[in-house]
Amino acid sequence: MNAIFVANKPAGLSSNQFLSHLKRKYGVKKAGYSGTLDPFASGSLIVAFGDFTRFFRFLDKTPKTYTATMWLGASSDSLDNKNISEVKNILPFHESALQIARENLLGELEFIPPKFSAKNINGTRAYELAKKGIDFELKKQKMTVYDMQILHYCHPFLSFKISLSEGGYVRSYAQLFAKKLGFDATLSALCRLSEGKFRYENEKFLNPLDVLNLEQNRYLGDIGDIMNGKKLNILDFEKQKKGIYLIKYDRFISIIDIDDEVKYCLNKVEIC
Repeated sequence: MNAIFVANKPAGLSSNQFLSHLKRKYGVKKAGYSGTLDPFASGSLIVAFGDFTRFFRFLDKTPKTYTATMWLGASSDSLDNKNISEVKNILPFHESALQIARENLLGELEFIPPKFSAKNINGTRAYELAKKGIDFELKKQKMTVYDMQILHYCHPFLSFKISLSEGGYVRSYAQLFAKKLGFDATLSALCRLSEGKFRYENEKFLNPLDVLNLEQNRYLGDIGDIMNGKKLNILDFEKQKKGIYLIKYDRFISIIDIDDEVKYCLNKVEIC
């Protein structure tokens, strides 16, 4: 089965555990997901079956939008509701202090990813090293915060909605926010609402032609050349400008890269 859709991962399951549940539900063997959600988090997870698992890198998943609750004064090595090491009793903040922190944390921000993350450290996931107590350092990265809205504040819990770039961490954002106030914080809840235009709609199967972030092109030569994976000539395409294009023919699509020569990114994926 070839399919791509958005599922709603519940809190308490890893993304891999949830994917195993979906594979049993739909009776498929080949499946994958894009945009790992931590076990404590819930929400939208892009899932694909069969050959459609090859589409993930061609999807536009920015901005990512979440609702979250940060626990001000709490410290956790994983920056979530696990591994709580300390909770400080701090006085409530005036709304103006919260708004100043919010306004200072928009746009491009530099941050260090959580050690309990899926970052790759010499072939090993960072969270695996962190669980074993192995010391390591993660490099600073940048994320763009497009918007942050404070939804509710009931001390010491602050609920907010945030939209950020792919590769950004809401857990790291919460820590940056709390540091502006002079304290630590951790997330007590996190829900992903959407990734780009992908949001949960009862696992409705999506049309690849509607979701692939690619310009369509037309091959003017013998379509059998593409069907058989033959070498293609730039002059045989309607659009010859450099770029990655989607080619639709019959029941199939191919994705080609036009540069100094034509290369196949994907070839002959059946879409219906």
